[in-house]
Amino acid sequence: MEKQANKLTQKAQNNFTKITLFLVFLCSYITHAQTNPDFEQGKKYFLKKVNVTGKVSYNEQTVVTFAGLEKGQEITIPGEEISNAIKKLGKLGLFSNIDFYVNTVEGDSISLDLDIFELPKLNEVKITGVRKGKIDELVKENALTKGKIVNENLITTTKNYLENKYKKDGYFNTKVVVRTIPDSTDNSVNMLVNIDKGSKMKIAKINFDGNEKLTDKQLRKAMKNTKRQNPIRVFKASKYVKSKYKEDLNTIVDKYKEKGFRDARVITDSVWIDKKKNKIAINVKVEEGKKYYFGNIKFLGNSVYSDQLLGQILDIKKGDVYNGVLLDKKIADKTKPDSEDLTNLYQNNGYLFSTINAVETKTENESIDFEIRIIEGPVAYFNKISVVGNDKTNDKVIYRELLTRPGEKYSKEDLVRTVREIGQLGFFDPESIDPKFKNVDPTAGTVDIEYHLVEKGASQIELQGGYGGGGFIGTLGLSFNNFSIGNIFKKEAYKPLPMGDGQKLSLRAQAASYFKTFSFSFSEPWFGGKKPVSLNGSISYSKQYLYTGYSSSIDKSKSFNIIALSLGTSKRLTVPDRDFYFSNGISFQYYNLQNYYSGLFTFGNGSSRNLSFNLGLTRNNKGINPIYPTQGAEFSISTKFSLPYSLFNKIDYANLGNEKEYKKTQAADAWGIDGNYIQAGDFIKLTTIVDGNTTKTGYVKVDDYTQADTDQGKVDQKRFNWLEYYKVKGKFDAYTKLMGSQQHALVLRTLGEFGYLGAYNSDRGVIPFERYYLGGDGLANYSLDGREVIQLRGYSNQSLTPLDADGVQRGNGAALYNKFTMELRYPITLKQAASIYALGFLEGGASYRNFKAYNPFALQRSAGFGIRIFMPAFGLLGIDFAHGFDPVPGDTVKSGWQTHFIIGQQF
Repeated sequence: MEKQANKLTQKAQNNFTKITLFLVFLCSYITHAQTNPDFEQGKKYFLKKVNVTGKVSYNEQTVVTFAGLEKGQEITIPGEEISNAIKKLGKLGLFSNIDFYVNTVEGDSISLDLDIFELPKLNEVKITGVRKGKIDELVKENALTKGKIVNENLITTTKNYLENKYKKDGYFNTKVVVRTIPDSTDNSVNMLVNIDKGSKMKIAKINFDGNEKLTDKQLRKAMKNTKRQNPIRVFKASKYVKSKYKEDLNTIVDKYKEKGFRDARVITDSVWIDKKKNKIAINVKVEEGKKYYFGNIKFLGNSVYSDQLLGQILDIKKGDVYNGVLLDKKIADKTKPDSEDLTNLYQNNGYLFSTINAVETKTENESIDFEIRIIEGPVAYFNKISVVGNDKTNDKVIYRELLTRPGEKYSKEDLVRTVREIGQLGFFDPESIDPKFKNVDPTAGTVDIEYHLVEKGASQIELQGGYGGGGFIGTLGLSFNNFSIGNIFKKEAYKPLPMGDGQKLSLRAQAASYFKTFSFSFSEPWFGGKKPVSLNGSISYSKQYLYTGYSSSIDKSKSFNIIALSLGTSKRLTVPDRDFYFSNGISFQYYNLQNYYSGLFTFGNGSSRNLSFNLGLTRNNKGINPIYPTQGAEFSISTKFSLPYSLFNKIDYANLGNEKEYKKTQAADAWGIDGNYIQAGDFIKLTTIVDGNTTKTGYVKVDDYTQADTDQGKVDQKRFNWLEYYKVKGKFDAYTKLMGSQQHALVLRTLGEFGYLGAYNSDRGVIPFERYYLGGDGLANYSLDGREVIQLRGYSNQSLTPLDADGVQRGNGAALYNKFTMELRYPITLKQAASIYALGFLEGGASYRNFKAYNPFALQRSAGFGIRIFMPAFGLLGIDFAHGFDPVPGDTVKSGWQTHFIIGQQF
């Protein structure tokens, strides 16, 4: 409506200009006719010359050409030729005055003067009254470019646009003043635009009249975008937007249709301003009509599917309350491209050209009969499939993900799934993936699909920092997520690195004052190039120095070194569906201790080996944007296990270390007196074993600490020479869109996970490696002694480790944990350059020594808020402010507020 109004205004102004110019010409003609006695009215003359006068920068001959006049042309004064010349010059929109004067008359020749004033051009624009960041946007929206002709129409349309723009946002008192000031440059002006938005007007009242069956509250709730003031509401402002308000009037009618009132309508509505309160009030009058019910429903035209199957999908029975909205969704749900409706049933089986309509055939006794009329049409097939927009990514990387292949039967489900698969690659902006239909030919039964893509940066620099374990933990990593190892020896492929084959190459270094670790990994998503089987390999090296938590001291003469290798594959399954993935792999870690004594295990010089196998099953249908998914879930269960060495190594772990019918054991007193390390003169428990029976004989003073430790060290060295264990982990991560569009969707994330570390042989016990450490920001995951660091905000890093059996906190990790999270997310922007969203969360979790100590209801709880910023070059950046409501194990004071700063890590 606004564009039409502007066009009408401009047209009226142009007509007014033409009339004015013509009247000016007539006046000038009368004046000059009186001063030129040789001039005869209505006589034809030959045009001798046109002199251009006034204020004009154009060449004289150019102006005359614009006017459509030529030397020697026969013209009548006054006449059509001069009138047309004025119209042509007026249409150019370059001049403010156009006057013709008779200069001289010589016989049948005449010379004319064309007096014109050129309109000024725009030099600079200055806008006041808005934030600086908005100025460029406003200039662009109004096309206020330098050199543009400045006329009354430009000034008026700029003023009207800006006032209407801010009125849409609830600023009904917006006033815009546009002034032009001559510039020192010839015939140019500077434009000054002052915007006074005034105060935003809120909606104070929304009143309804005529509603008896539905309450005011129900109708107000139906209005999704027009809300009255409510201090509790956070995500919906109470502003009035005319276009959204008109949509909400339709949703009121839809609400009635959902309740059976087919004939309901809005009779009148009014929006008025209470100037005293400076707020808006809305009155809506409705007519409800009668309540209807579904009668007989017949299917006509269906030959592919039976009435019974169509009826099951429609799921509407005779006698059900009439629901027009539900009926429309069951035929074609436009809000869900992959919904289970009749249209998708046909389109997923090739019937692209099918049409389905519900037609009322009879209304009697408040019952409505329907015919579902179906035109199936021919089966359609994909013909030409093409991709545009991939400048760096090779075609094969995209085409192997496509489910829409030439010659195959058309399927809307495959089309929607393909969009998701391309988005999951991580090489393209998921919000910009657009499959366009080309050459749709119902006669031939073919359709071409052209996928329009926008590439984004696939490589990342990982800069990650956090505070934990008594010091700063820093990470530097390089990830090339669209690498091409096949072009590594081609010089021309380095731009700056060979890219485009979808492979992933990562280099990573992590360090703190007491440890450092380096890793290299490579992944090929389509090993062999024919099937979606990924191959993953990695190698890493870690070195940790002995860190004493009590004194925060680091002893670099005591170290713990780890070398790790892993190789695995992952395959996409087709059963039960294509969302399932099965992974398996093998890994090996070599642990070497050099004078590294701790309370977790007793030998300080020696080595352990960890050969393990991994199996995992995952179902992932999160979509469509991997950075900000709005729907779907990821479920995974995995196991990691070693060989059961104790079944065949012939070692009696129950009596391991017995020497002459007794053994020394540190048991719970391995730390000696008051939780300190054992020193000469300390006491330890002495256990005597006679004929398999254990008898405690009290405490024994350690006169020779080195000998005592060596004895137990030899035992544990033998016990943990080859690690024997199994681990089971499960995770469920779901996303539900609560409201809004894809770009502005409020999303609820629910997360639950657990992990358990067990032993095949209870006499051998749970290994001191591979344990779970809960709490904090989740940094340093899978590092050092194979530990898994589990994030739980609101508590210090790794602080939620359970107490040992004697009630002492020694930081030995846990064999069991569980964690639960509820998180609300709202996007600020999901642009390609940067995706930003805010979040609020509730979180709870705990870790346990064993199953006997497990209590799923005894959790450390927290709540907080944060923000995430994803930039293609740096990955995900974030900061969280979380409040821990409970004390950490071994403490009595709640954790309180904690700040978690994350760079390069997602959770």
